[in-house]
Amino acid sequence: MKKLLHLGFLLLAIVVSTAQTKKDAQMIESMCGCYEVQFEFAETFNYPQKGSDYKPSETKYERALEWITPIIANEQKISLQHLLIINDQMIIKHWRQDWTFENQNIWHYNGFNGVDYTPKTKEQVRGQWAQQVFEVDDTPRYMESATWVYVDGRSYWQNTVDAPLPRREYSKRTDYNILKRTNTHEITPTGWIHNQDNSKIIRTKGANDYILAKEKGLNTYTKVDDSRCIAAQEYWRKHENLWAKVRHKWEVESAKKQSINYHKTVDGKPLYSYLFNLPVDATQQQVDTIIDKFIIR
Repeated sequence: MKKLLHLGFLLLAIVVSTAQTKKDAQMIESMCGCYEVQFEFAETFNYPQKGSDYKPSETKYERALEWITPIIANEQKISLQHLLIINDQMIIKHWRQDWTFENQNIWHYNGFNGVDYTPKTKEQVRGQWAQQVFEVDDTPRYMESATWVYVDGRSYWQNTVDAPLPRREYSKRTDYNILKRTNTHEITPTGWIHNQDNSKIIRTKGANDYILAKEKGLNTYTKVDDSRCIAAQEYWRKHENLWAKVRHKWEVESAKKQSINYHKTVDGKPLYSYLFNLPVDATQQQVDTIIDKFIIR
């Protein structure tokens, strides 16, 4: 009788776990579609070092139209590509987010143009989804694992992770090298929000981190009709094979399960500049050759 009860509880746990995983996957996939996006960032506090001429970052408020399309979508992995639409016609390949269920292979941003391989145990990631965020050129940016939470009518995923400077900052600031993000992705009746509580950190080897400033970020995604994003859909149909080759190269590097370090520029140009100028029928070898120039061996 005890064995039967134990087996019953085990089967029930499996059913509940499977249902939870399906629900999580549905939440992540619901981020796809055409969105009006409102980007808001404001520095809230700052703690400049003595003698510095520190100037707070300007408050940023921008609006954009964005198409989010699934590259992979199943109950174990979901890959979402973001595409910005400028003036209804110009398309910019934006960031990518990959979600993997119970992923033990984690790469943490190290603050020095690279990500360090830091695997986790099965117990540490049980029931969790790892989110890995990539640059516009598909360089690995930051990654962490956490559990989707459903409470008081809310559906959200939250974690804290070290990340490189965002585009809005690295073209203007060189006085810090880590943005410690507390990211909250929450599904709403009208779309979803990416809520951020961030710390701007100075990290040097052999010393304690120094918090230079704190920042509040709120990106609000409001779903609109897919017809408004037709230009992005057409762009992706033409370019998806090229970017599949780029992803393949980074997947080959990640499969080595070693830290990956890379140059910011080669011959004065960033990686995305080279990749964005490739023809859509570029070969895998052409893609690999370019990326290999940036990886520090």
